[in-house]
Amino acid sequence: MNEMTHRPSIEAPQLRTLLLTDLCDSTTLVERIGDVQAATLFRDHDRLVLDLQQRWRGRLIDRSDGLLLLFERPIDGLGFALDYVRELREMGDARRLELRARAGLHVGEVLTWRNSDEAVQVGAKPLEVEGLAKPMAARLMSMARPGQILLSAVAEPLAHRAARELGERGQHLLWKSHGRWRFKGVPDGQQIYEVGEPGIAPLRMPPNTPKAWRDLPLWRRPAALAAEVAIIAGIGVGVWFATRPAPAIAFNQRDWVVVADLRNLTGQSVLDDSLEQAFRISLEQSRYVNVLSDLKARDTLTRMQLKPDTILDRAIASEIALRDGARAVILPTVAEVGGKVRVSAEIIDPHSQTTVLSEAADGSDLSSALESIDTVTARLREKLGETVKTIERDSKPLPQVTTANLDALRAYALAQELYAKRDYAQALELYTQATDLDPNFALSWIGQMRSHYSQADAPAGVAALRRAQALKSRLAPREAMYLDAWIARFDEPARAADKWLNLAKLYPDYDAAQSNAAIWMYQDNRFNEAIQFATASLVPNNVSAAIDYDSLGRAQLALGDLAAASTSFDKAVNGGYDSALRRRAMVDASQRKFADAWKHLAKVPLDDRHGYLERTSIAIDEGKLDLARQYASAGLQMAKKQGGFDSRAFLLPIAVAEWRSGDEQAALEHVRSAAEQSLTVLRAGDGKTPDAQDDAEVALAAALIALRLGDGGVADRVEAQLSEYDTLTTAPSVAEFRAVVAAQKLRLAGKPQDAIKQLLPHLDGRERYQTRVALHQAYRDAGDERGAQVHAEWLQAHRGLAYVELECGNCLQALNIMDSHITPPKA
Repeated sequence: MNEMTHRPSIEAPQLRTLLLTDLCDSTTLVERIGDVQAATLFRDHDRLVLDLQQRWRGRLIDRSDGLLLLFERPIDGLGFALDYVRELREMGDARRLELRARAGLHVGEVLTWRNSDEAVQVGAKPLEVEGLAKPMAARLMSMARPGQILLSAVAEPLAHRAARELGERGQHLLWKSHGRWRFKGVPDGQQIYEVGEPGIAPLRMPPNTPKAWRDLPLWRRPAALAAEVAIIAGIGVGVWFATRPAPAIAFNQRDWVVVADLRNLTGQSVLDDSLEQAFRISLEQSRYVNVLSDLKARDTLTRMQLKPDTILDRAIASEIALRDGARAVILPTVAEVGGKVRVSAEIIDPHSQTTVLSEAADGSDLSSALESIDTVTARLREKLGETVKTIERDSKPLPQVTTANLDALRAYALAQELYAKRDYAQALELYTQATDLDPNFALSWIGQMRSHYSQADAPAGVAALRRAQALKSRLAPREAMYLDAWIARFDEPARAADKWLNLAKLYPDYDAAQSNAAIWMYQDNRFNEAIQFATASLVPNNVSAAIDYDSLGRAQLALGDLAAASTSFDKAVNGGYDSALRRRAMVDASQRKFADAWKHLAKVPLDDRHGYLERTSIAIDEGKLDLARQYASAGLQMAKKQGGFDSRAFLLPIAVAEWRSGDEQAALEHVRSAAEQSLTVLRAGDGKTPDAQDDAEVALAAALIALRLGDGGVADRVEAQLSEYDTLTTAPSVAEFRAVVAAQKLRLAGKPQDAIKQLLPHLDGRERYQTRVALHQAYRDAGDERGAQVHAEWLQAHRGLAYVELECGNCLQALNIMDSHITPPKA
């Protein structure tokens, strides 16, 4: 009875966080450095433990080669473990010793009791801890590799959710799942996780031990695998499965990934934007993996009611992935480890936010970072299921396809952001800065070309395009095809559309390919195909959807689907593409809803010269001819002030306004001037100027109007000069307008039947509006009233096409609208 009164009382079970650590190879260490140095080392070690205990509110239960500590919360235990592993490593580095610890963290119920003072005096611990949670934490610790912190499935979600309490370091932690494991004496399998800091955590699968082993399904166990291999070998199949890398996430070809913001732990700010952009470029070379654009991710942040500059960390990027249907998140990191620059990346399952794959590559200095990125992305692509053969085929080294100058790469990255926001002027400055730093930076020359064209500066755009063309070997395959398609516009106009089609088919998720294919189909009056490509580009991940809605609306308006066109243009405007307001006005005007059309045009800025094209045309449509002349004159003056192609094209709307008002002489003066100016530009550039095709169309349009006004000399001069440019005249629109001009000459020469024969081959469903006008006039002159009526009715039924047809930048819009008032002959 007296003995029982001295037994310690056991407290009720309590839920606690247990951390067990072990100093790796401690015995060997003592033998190596001797007792005296070891005593000094362990004294410093004890001071470190005491400091960390106080910092993380831990209670030390036991200590020998390892530690057993209790914590109230898992995040405190994790904070202790992270600091302990890192500072122990630094302690060893200072002594030129390798000091590594392994750690296991678990949350569970424990039983505790206090030993009597007498027992403590003779060597007992003040507090005893027992319970199943203790051996569980011990199993985790014992299976960990040196420097590795392993967590149980109970501890991981609790610590992961609270990681933000660790401050900025918490955002940089690496989390990885190691699958299910079985432990000796524990009946059920357990999910095991690893957490650590970049450059410190091994992020490797723990080895199997007699007390802990992977819980593999039956078909993956050695005996079963041997049988399966025998069967596969016997039937002669499975080679593809044996060589194809098995992704650790359910990833399929053309699935999307979200690239989180680069975690730059080097302190070198030049790497922030440059390496993140390089990582994207390297990954985007894949035809297997699709990368969500940064602008789309920022747009999703807005929908999440977060600031656009919110850091895309593991949690935020995972939520974006779930919202936008991306299959995985990739978290890139650059750190300085042991005097080397380490680039690493994790593939994260957005549903659980756990790391399922990780890769890293070390380089000697900052200049090696691009090569390391290539290594890392290639490994990631392979593990996601892409074959080595396609990786090698579709990829070029980053220093070649970008630049080795990190400052130039950073300027390019910032320019890309500005271009996506349609700040073309500022983007151009940064693209130029990038090529000033590295004149061989081909991608940045392409950026300059796009910026110039977005600001309607074709000559400067072509100059940048030619610089990129000279550096084509420094482009990745996709960008090289993109460049070829642009070059074809000037060197092979007849093949330009096919170039965009091929790019769109080869890279079906490349927004630029689908968008440009839609625009080129629309320019060639291939409206059904334009709708196909514009629709294909309207995926949730497209940040330029507003422009594609505008392209879709144009094709729908040309085909007479006015309700659909209205919806598309409204979506374009709501998406921030204000140019679609002009096309929205066309929809109403084509139905003679002029009051509604003017309301839309009222929203077009008065300093936008292109808005005066529609103002002129709608005024002609309404019969407000004085107003039409005023608008045409105002637009022309603005175009002359700006200079360039528009100063020639805008001569045609004012010519039509003058003609319609009865001043045929003034109209002739304008069309003669337009033809002569365009021909002069073509002669100066030998038919290869930036606006060559558009200038050829202006000259032919001027010849067409001049013929109808009784002046055949303009047509003769235009035809004589254009015949010298074989490449230019093969462009579909130029070839068709030449046929229309030739047919009008035949009709005016009293040969309407020959004119009809000249035009009929062009009735292929994508003919120009003026082709139908010429056919109506030829049938009328031939006395075929039925034929004339068919084409007159067609013209009235296609007023949407009259407005939206794109030849020479809508330079014939006013003439088309005037001709849409042609009435069928009376029966």
